[in-house]
Amino acid sequence: MQDTSKQYDAIINTCKNLFTKKMSDYGSAWRILRLPSLTDQIFIKAQRIRGLQENEVRKVDEGEVSEFIGIINYAVMALIQLEKGVVEQPDLSTEEATELYEKQVAITKQLMEDKNHDYGEAWRDMRVSSLTDLILQKLLRVKQIEDNKGKTLVSEGIDANYQDMINYAVFAMIHLGE
Repeated sequence: MQDTSKQYDAIINTCKNLFTKKMSDYGSAWRILRLPSLTDQIFIKAQRIRGLQENEVRKVDEGEVSEFIGIINYAVMALIQLEKGVVEQPDLSTEEATELYEKQVAITKQLMEDKNHDYGEAWRDMRVSSLTDLILQKLLRVKQIEDNKGKTLVSEGIDANYQDMINYAVFAMIHLGE
């Protein structure tokens, strides 16, 4: 699992670097986005990945990796929104946003390590296409929970689904890099 931890950190570092650069360019404009908007952004990314995996012809010269990075960063933003709430105007500096990003990633990585221990790194035997499908499934679950005003009877909440999406996207990127 030590390899997984290092690989995880390297991928998150790439994602965080892009996040902080975009914070420098755009500020925290994303703070006005409601959760369904962030969910839809992730959905668009996941659908594009699925299209790339199924279609032989690509008309835009961007591959799966940039889309998985987008999934990770939007899911972290969603977790921050869950914690802090939506605002009317951007309210975070790059430093504050980066601290919140790191906090959410630390919680999500711990979840990955706990599940990885229990499941024996089963994801290593999975296909990237299956990880993509799992992300899409989690998105459909989140949309249903959002439609239910955040209420669940017996299921995990929205936060756990976003965390799983992050972890599946990291796993897919590890596979793509190997």
